[in-house]
This record gives sequence, structure tokens and C-alpha cells, in this order.
Amino acid sequence: MTSRASNTQGWDAGELMGLPELRALQLERLRETLARVYERVPFYRDAFDKAGVRPQDCASLADLARFPFTTKTDLRDNYPFGMFAVDRSDVRRLHASSGTTGLPTVVGYTQDDLDTWADLVARAIRAAGGRPGDTVHVAYGYGLFTGGLGAHYGAERLGCTVIPASGGMTSRQVRLIQDLKPEIIMVTPSYMLTLLDEFERQGVDPRASSLRVGIFGAEPWTEEMRREIEERAGIDAVDIYGLSEVMGPGVSQECVETKDGLHIWEDHFLPEIVDPITGEVLPDGEQGELVFTSLTKQAMPVIRYRTRDLTRLLPGTARPAFRRMEKITGRSDDMVILRGVNLFPTQVEEIVLRTPAVAPHFQLKLTREGRMDALTIRAEARPDATPDEREAAARAIAAGMKDGVGVTVCVEIVDPETLERSVGKIKRIMDLRGA
Repeated sequence: MTSRASNTQGWDAGELMGLPELRALQLERLRETLARVYERVPFYRDAFDKAGVRPQDCASLADLARFPFTTKTDLRDNYPFGMFAVDRSDVRRLHASSGTTGLPTVVGYTQDDLDTWADLVARAIRAAGGRPGDTVHVAYGYGLFTGGLGAHYGAERLGCTVIPASGGMTSRQVRLIQDLKPEIIMVTPSYMLTLLDEFERQGVDPRASSLRVGIFGAEPWTEEMRREIEERAGIDAVDIYGLSEVMGPGVSQECVETKDGLHIWEDHFLPEIVDPITGEVLPDGEQGELVFTSLTKQAMPVIRYRTRDLTRLLPGTARPAFRRMEKITGRSDDMVILRGVNLFPTQVEEIVLRTPAVAPHFQLKLTREGRMDALTIRAEARPDATPDEREAAARAIAAGMKDGVGVTVCVEIVDPETLERSVGKIKRIMDLRGA
């Protein structure tokens, strides 16, 4: 595995910015954004008025804490276009969430928004080790989901050749990688593991492929999964983060030379960490819920948007002016409370990944037995696992949960490729307690 370290050659003006210059730019853009949404978005005008604040009350970046939060519920309550700050005739693209748990959240982009998005994803791919002339295999889903098109236009903006593979048809994906020889793949980490399984099922060593860099996002993943992917694929595996409500992929990016967290492109997005319960702003270094205010978005700016993602902010390293966010450890709304113990799917992932004979694909099934909640971990066996190895794996996972997390669970080892997948991701939690 050869890292393609970045250097300042080719960096854009934002990446070269000094910290005082960045903070001044953030304040200027923040004040402009607050004024724009107050003038053009009735939701924000009402919310600011109820909170007793006006855009002119923001004299420093710290004053942002005086302004109210925006939540996904607010976006759904204003479905479909109530959060837009431009005329519909100025909107060039619409994206939306799946809406599986209610109305989808609809987001809009002006042409300038699309250009900014492409620029920032290009910046992210370069930080990951990509260079003009590389070929990028995009296996994120295309369509209303922002992953595929966000990666696509960013790669083209950098000067790369794009293979718009989208998701699904795993055997064909492996054939395309072998025949078209991309250097970079952009995909969810769980689907990358599925691709590696398919390489091996076909008798092909994935370490011999042309791939050198994997840019993985759209779901939380652990250091254990990074090691699994890098060892099996022989690539550098780096994290990309984004969400459609703020922009899409490319809000922050892990740099290939450090792999120490994701640098947030703070010239466009102002981050905060808040206590998930009280909403109090926490200092850098403390873990809490990630909150974003967009600084340059035109069609649908968001003010203090609560992502529900849990992380902490750290000083910049590879990009010194930009703070880093640690890899997402989980979501506040994905936390499972099982008999008084809080646990996240990433904790289960760590145990599954160190267990022989099982693949890194699992699902949590929550049920209620009488008055007590019960958790069953369903993990896929590796194709060559024997019945005895499956039984041993089930015992090992159960013991790991008891010793490491402090809960007693049931474990089912299921056949390979059994668990339901959606847009390249496995549905991690099935909550049947209300069934």
C-alpha cells in the first residue's frame, strides 16, 4: 500500500488560508447568511423573532450560539420548498432524502451552489490522494441521493475520468474495476467489503487490482473496518463526510497523509459541537453532537443544523487552518438503550471485525420479551466458514458484547449475502419492539 501524500502544489486559495484570514471570512459570510435567511425565509424570520435575535446581533462567531437550531423536523414541516431562499426559477437541481420515516427532506441548488459543491468535492478527492488524470469508480447510488452525483461532478472538476457505476450488480462492478483499471473508488465502506467478497469469490486477488485509494462515506465506520479494507484491498482507505441538508458529500475529508480525522472545509461550513440533551455549545476536544451552519449556500442555507452525528472537533493537521472532526462514532438517534445500557452499532462492528469466520456484515434486531428488551446480533458468515467455526463465532461475539459493552445478547450467524442492503448499505437496526 503506497500513500500518495498531498502537498501545497495544486491547493486552492481556501486551503492556503491562514487562521486569522479564515475567521474574518467566516464572520463576514455568516453575517451575510443570517441577513439573507431572515429576509427571504419565513421560517427563519419567525424563529429568530421568537428567540429575540436579529442578524445584526451577530458581532462575533461566538454570537452564533444565540441563534436557534434547525432540525430535520423543521425541514419536513416546511416540505417541499419552504426553506428555500431563492426563487424557484433560480434552482438548477433538487435532491431529497428517501423519506422512509416520513416526508423526505428536499434540498435545492443554484448553479453557484453546484459549482461550489463540485469545487469542494474536487478538493476532498485531492486531499484523499487523487490527482488530475486519475480514473474514479463511483459506486455510490445516483439519483435523489446526493452521493453519486456529488462524487461524480467533483471528480470531473478535479480533472479525473469518471466511471458512473452507481450501486448494485456487484459482479459487474468487479469486472469494470478489472477492465477499466480505476485508481480511486468512492463507495460506502460496507459495500466495499461486499466488492472485496466478490473479488475473492471470483478467485481474484483484490490487492492486485489497479485501485490505490478508497474514499468511503455515507455511514459510520471504525478503525477496525479501515484496517480490514486496507489489508484485503491493498489501498489507502480514507473517510469523506457530508449530508444533503448541508450540501452532500465533501463537507469534510480525511487527508491521505495523516488519516487522523476529517478536515472540515470551514470557509464554507461553520461547525459547532453541542450537548445532545441541553444544546449547550461545548469546547473543542469534547464529544457531542455536530451542528453546521452553511456560509455560502444560496438556494437553501441552514442555520445551526443539528446533524445528530456524534464526534468532536480537533486542531487542523494536514490542512492547518481547518479543524478536524473525528470519525463519526454514531448518531444520537441510532443509540440503542438496552436494559439501561447505551450502545452504538460501531461498538458491535469492532467486535464482529475481530471475530474469525464472520464477514464484516451485521444487523441488530431489537425485540421485546415480556417487559424486557432483547437484542439479537445477526452476522453473516464468511463463505468458507464451517458449522463449528460459525458456532465458535457466535460464542465469541456474545462474549465480546458481555465483556466489552456489558449486555447479554443473542447471536445468529446467517449465510453470506443474507442481510438486506439498501443503496450499498446494510440496514443496521431493525427495531421490532413495537411490532
